[in-house]
Amino acid sequence: MSATKETLFEYLEKDTEVLKSKLLSILAKQSYKEGNFILASGKESNYYIDGKQTTLHAEGSTIISILFLRMLKESIDAVGGMSVGADPLASGVSQIGFLLKKNLHAFYVRKEPKKHGTSKWIEGPLKPGMKVAILEDVVTTGGSSIKAIDKIQEFGCSVEQVLAIVDRKQGGAEAFKEKGIEYTYLFDINQVIEKYKLG
Repeated sequence: MSATKETLFEYLEKDTEVLKSKLLSILAKQSYKEGNFILASGKESNYYIDGKQTTLHAEGSTIISILFLRMLKESIDAVGGMSVGADPLASGVSQIGFLLKKNLHAFYVRKEPKKHGTSKWIEGPLKPGMKVAILEDVVTTGGSSIKAIDKIQEFGCSVEQVLAIVDRKQGGAEAFKEKGIEYTYLFDINQVIEKYKLG
C-alpha cells in the first residue's frame, strides 16, 4: 500500500471543498454498507455507516481533523464525546490542533462509570468551566451525544456545539435544537448514498 506523497501542511493548505470531496469518497468506499441492520438508536435500517472505518483510516482521520478544526468556535477548550465513536475524532482534532498552536484537550465519556479507582464517567484533562464541543461520526437521533452532553454539563462544562461527519436526518438536529446547542455536520446521508452509487 503506497503512502501519500503529500505532507500534513499540504493538506492544511487545501480548500475545504477539495477536502470534503476526498472525504466523501473515503466514506462511500470504506464506511457505507447495505443490508439489514439494527442501529444504536434501536431503529432498523437497510443501510449502515460504519464510521470507524473512516475515522480510523489514516487519510480519512487527517481530513476529518482538519475540517472539524475549521468548524470549531474559537472559544472551545476541549473536544470529545461518547466512547468509542468519538475517541479517534477527539484525539485527531486535539493532536493536529496542537501542531497549529491550538491548545484543545481531548476527552471521552464512558457508556458507564469506571468500575474501579475513581469511578468516573469522563476521561481526559477536562476541568469544570471549560467550553467544549461534542464530536460524532454518525448522528441518527442524537441519543448518544445527548447522553454525553448531559454528563459533561453535570461535570460543570459548557457544551457550545456538536459536530458530526454524517447526519442520517432522523431527528438528531431537532434534538440538539431542543437543547439549545449549535449543530453542524459535513454530509447528510443522501450525499453519501449518492456517492456510493456513483462508485
